[in-house]
Amino acid sequence: MTLRKIKLTVQYDGSRYSGWQTQPGKRTIQSELVEAISNLIGQRIPVHGSSRTDAGVSALGQVALIEVDCPIPTQNFPKAINGKLPHNIVVTSAEEVPAKFDLMGDVKSKLYRYTIHTGRYRPVLKLNQCWHLHQKLDVEAMNKAAQLLVGTKDFKSFASAADKRESSVRTIFRCEVTSEDKWIYIDVEGDGFLYNMVRNIVGTLTEIGNGRWQPEKINEILEAKTRTAAGRLAPPEGLCLMWIKY
Repeated sequence: MTLRKIKLTVQYDGSRYSGWQTQPGKRTIQSELVEAISNLIGQRIPVHGSSRTDAGVSALGQVALIEVDCPIPTQNFPKAINGKLPHNIVVTSAEEVPAKFDLMGDVKSKLYRYTIHTGRYRPVLKLNQCWHLHQKLDVEAMNKAAQLLVGTKDFKSFASAADKRESSVRTIFRCEVTSEDKWIYIDVEGDGFLYNMVRNIVGTLTEIGNGRWQPEKINEILEAKTRTAAGRLAPPEGLCLMWIKY
């Protein structure tokens, strides 16, 4: 039987998981998928992910890749896998891709959305998918600052100190801050992201929104190339991987 490469689109509520990547003794999205798919196929099947989302981070458009030589039709994989997954993880599509498909290298762009609730009271039914920040934030100033992040730049100031990658240069195609009543949405689309980059951007934008810094502070932070120049790290619950384009 011919080995097939199957690209899966996966959604999950990450609030009860220790992130995407398998870790000894911890519940992760990757380990749950490996268990479910291996049980389905009848042999151990590795599952590779396009983005290593952190503990507490959710996704509507994570992309995973498996290689199988089983007779299950590609279009039947979502239903078959979902029957073996926890209720807070779901496979929404399956597509056979060419042998040369590169899960990481072929990515054109990714969109992350961060959600903030500024109301007086905690939104109890949505606490796992937002940052409750009871402050008046200037959305216009935040959006003005966000525009200064667009382009190909060195984002070292927005990377965790734990990020050891050689280059901290990334391209942001779009960075927008919008609001609807007490909800604020920060959309960041780029070709790739450093460890904690989006959450550090969000934390910095809230400092501008509450008046501590002016929007132009972004340029100073970028030039500093040190994590201590930027704002606080926003909590993981508000972050969601919306989609990945190839």
